[in-house]
Amino acid sequence: MPWLLLLALLAGWCTEYRRPAPEIAVGVVFHDKNRDRLRNLGEPGLANIRVSNGREITLTNAKGAWRLPAPEQGEFFVIKPRGWMTPVKKQGTPLYYYVHRPQGSPESNYAGSTPTGQLPTSIDFGLVKQKESDDLRVLMYGDPQPRNRQEIQWMKKDVVEECKGFDGSFGMALGDITFNDLSLFEEIASTLHEVGIPWWMVVGNHDINFDAPEDRLSNETFIAAFGPPNYSFDWGPAHFLVLDDVQWILPQSGKGHYKAQFSDDALAFSKNDLALVPKDKLVVVAMHIPLRDVSNNQQLLNQLQEFQHSVSVSGHTHTQRVDELGAQHGWKKKEPHTHVVHVTACGSWWSGEIDERRGVPHSTLRDGTPKGWLEWTFSGNQWKFDFRAADKDADQQMHITVGEINPEAGIPAWVNVWNGDPRNKVEARLVGTETWHTLKRQVEKDPAYLKLLAAETIRRNNRWRQLPKAIDCTHLWSGILPIPKTWNGPLAVEARVLDRWGRTHQGIGSP
Repeated sequence: MPWLLLLALLAGWCTEYRRPAPEIAVGVVFHDKNRDRLRNLGEPGLANIRVSNGREITLTNAKGAWRLPAPEQGEFFVIKPRGWMTPVKKQGTPLYYYVHRPQGSPESNYAGSTPTGQLPTSIDFGLVKQKESDDLRVLMYGDPQPRNRQEIQWMKKDVVEECKGFDGSFGMALGDITFNDLSLFEEIASTLHEVGIPWWMVVGNHDINFDAPEDRLSNETFIAAFGPPNYSFDWGPAHFLVLDDVQWILPQSGKGHYKAQFSDDALAFSKNDLALVPKDKLVVVAMHIPLRDVSNNQQLLNQLQEFQHSVSVSGHTHTQRVDELGAQHGWKKKEPHTHVVHVTACGSWWSGEIDERRGVPHSTLRDGTPKGWLEWTFSGNQWKFDFRAADKDADQQMHITVGEINPEAGIPAWVNVWNGDPRNKVEARLVGTETWHTLKRQVEKDPAYLKLLAAETIRRNNRWRQLPKAIDCTHLWSGILPIPKTWNGPLAVEARVLDRWGRTHQGIGSP
C-alpha cells in the first residue's frame, strides 16, 4: 500500500476514534409494589414497555431495561400501558417523565426547570397496577383559561364543583390552561384535581413563554409543570396521543406570534408512536388548535388513515363544533375523520354579566353555546360524547328561539343544539299540535346570542367583561312552523333532536 494512502487511512481512523460517542440515557421500568417511586429489592422490571426521548421510542427488554440517545436537553418518558399507572403529583397530574436540563432552562419571565446536572446513572420509571375495563369514561375541558386567582375561583365554583363525583377515570385539559400567566399553572392544576381524578394536560397558545427566542424553548415552563408537550398513553380500550400544534415565532425585529403547526419532533414522535399501536385499536389524538387549521395536518392525517378507528379533539376557538374531515381535507377513507372542537370551561373568557346567585359570569360562548364540558365514553373501538352545560340539568341540550309571529306565514323558530353536528336530524312543532316539521341546518349567528349581546351592551356600564362579538354557529337549525287557523293554544315551540348515536333530546321555547 502506498505510504501516502496509509497515512490518510490512519488519519481518518484516528479522527473517528477521537470523535465522542453520542450520550446514551439508560434506565428501567419496574413494578413499584410499595408505591414509593424507588426501585427496591423484589420489584421486578417490566418487559415490552415503551419509553421515549420525545422522538425515538424503544421497548424495554426482559428485565425492564431501556436505552435511548440523549439530546443535550430533553425529556424522557414512559408510555403508560393498559392496566398500569404512573405516579400522580400532588397537583393531580401524572408523573411519567424525567426532564433533562443540565444547565436548567434559559432565564425567562416565568421559571422553567432548575439545573439537573449530568444524566443520572439510571432513569427509572415505576408503574403500579390498576383495573381498566373496556368501557372508559373521560372528562374533557376546552380552555379553562383563568387570567388571575379570581377567575380560578370562578372556575372552581362553576365547573369543578359540578364535576365532583364524575364516574370516570381521568380528565384532559385541551390547552390554554391559563391566560398568559404561567405562574398559575400549579394552582389551576390543583383546582382541577379537586374533581377527584388525575388530569393530562395539553399545551395551548396561552401556555407558552412569549419571551422565548425560538419555538424549541417556548414550552419550558409548561414542561417544568406538566411534562413533555408531545406524549401518549394507553387507557382501557383506547390509545391517547397528545401533540403540540402551537409553533412560536419570535423574529429578530417585530412582535412574536404563533402559528398552528406540528413541529418535526411532534410528527416524528407520532409516527414512531403509532407504528407500535395495533391498527384495529381506537386512537384518540388531542391537541389545542383544531386539526383542520393546522398547516401541516396532512402528515398526521396520513398516519391516522392506517387505523380502523380514530377521533381527534381540540379546544381553542371558544365554540362547540364538530368537523368532518373528508377528501377536501386530504382524508382518503370513505368515512370522514371526526374532529371535535370542545366547548370551553371558561366560556367566552369569563365574560358576561355576573350571576347574582352564584357570583360567576355566565360567559356564553360566541356561537350561543353555554360554557361547560364534554363527557366522553370509549367502549371497545367506539366513542361518543355528552355535552354538559355549567349550572344546567344534564338533559338540557339546546335552546329554542321563537321569532316574530305571522298568523298567515307561521311562527319562525331556531334551535341551537349545543352538542349538534351535521349528522343530527332536528324537528319542531307547535306545542299541542301533532305534526313534526323537519328544520334545516343553517350556519349563521345565533339570534338568542345576538339579543343577549345587545341587551348586556346597554346595561353593562363596565361592571363586567364585555361579551365578544357573535360568530357563525355550526349547530343551528331553523324553519317556519304553520299555525292552525283555529288555533287558540300557547305559541310555544317544541323541538326534538336525533343525534348520531340514535339518542333523542327534546326542548321547549317560547316567544
